[in-house]
Amino acid sequence: MKNKTLLLLAILLGALAFIMNTRYLRSERDKLYKGAVKIQVLAAARDLPAGTELQISGENADIGVVSVYKSAVGDNVLLPSDLNRLAGKKLRHSLKRKEPVWWSHVDMPRNEATGLSGKIKYDSMGRDNYRALSVPISGAAAVSGMIKPGDYVDLLGTFTMPSKMNPQLTEQVTTTLFPKVKILAVGTKTTDDMSGMRSSGSSSVTFEVEPEVAEIIVFAQHSGQLYLTLRHPDNPDTSTPGVRIDFDTLEGLIPTINATRKFNN
Repeated sequence: MKNKTLLLLAILLGALAFIMNTRYLRSERDKLYKGAVKIQVLAAARDLPAGTELQISGENADIGVVSVYKSAVGDNVLLPSDLNRLAGKKLRHSLKRKEPVWWSHVDMPRNEATGLSGKIKYDSMGRDNYRALSVPISGAAAVSGMIKPGDYVDLLGTFTMPSKMNPQLTEQVTTTLFPKVKILAVGTKTTDDMSGMRSSGSSSVTFEVEPEVAEIIVFAQHSGQLYLTLRHPDNPDTSTPGVRIDFDTLEGLIPTINATRKFNN
């Protein structure tokens, strides 16, 4: 009799713990989603391979609608109002059934892409291998605000580094980090809104660079000072060497450089 009573008590306590745990989890879920907004977005009606030419109507339509939390998809997802713009477009990337469709998933013409992301180019192999990176550069370091979206610049950096002669000491070093970097935007101005654009003292410049280049630029930004030099738009040369300029090299290079400049002028 005693064993049956203990067993019954254990079952009751287990059931009570289950109920309390369920209520707690439901309460936490309600707190998590409190104030969350759901929206209707376009999504794959079935698994779609890359290269699919999208059909938007009929029994074999490739695109449907799903309800998702707005915070989970951001602003680059396609909405039902964008459905007609997908007709006949090809997918750049494969999609799983009910996976929301992003602008980057679809091979949209440049004039139909949204925001700055539509201006970022693909590499020669058709891979999404470039990124937009904004860096705070202004004043003389940014050619006194004369740079405009679409220009190309060389990106230079000046750093305090250990001396080659005495590692216990430091010296100032300047080098060309990356030549011929494309400018996507200056401040909030892009190539779409350059009409009447004058030189400005904008505090940021947005570059189009490969992901690994972006990492180096971010590191360099926090490790020293960055400067831009403006290139002629027809200059095809991208092989500018990253020469390390310190006080020793200055002493040896200046006479040679000046002699060359005199000859060229």
